Amino acid sequence: MITFYGYKRCSTSNKAQKWMDEHKIEYQFIDLIKNPPVKADFIKWLTKYQDRGLRYFFNTSGQHYRAQNLKDKIPNMTITQAAELLSSDGKLIKRPLVVDDEKLTCGFKKEIFEQTWL
Repeated sequence: MITFYGYKRCSTSNKAQKWMDEHKIEYQFIDLIKNPPVKADFIKWLTKYQDRGLRYFFNTSGQHYRAQNLKDKIPNMTITQAAELLSSDGKLIKRPLVVDDEKLTCGFKKEIFEQTWL
């Protein structure tokens, strides 16, 4: 089952959800702000997708990201530190985060969704 971590007030999450619905892809929606993924999940994902870099998982255009000056901190973070931070504040996570047992995407780009989820 695909898990779709999104935020109802996020236009990018809404576009991605609409795309999933139009392609009749079943998923479970979880509010990223109310129920962010747990630290253990982030450790697993950050490890499995190390080639994407830690920054891939962060909402780099968000206020919480800028307020904590994370641009300068992420390059020196460990996977555990990044997982702790991401799991503690859903607004730090790039939306939507879509994952199943085999694949993961952050953000919404139509081409990436077509390659990954169709």
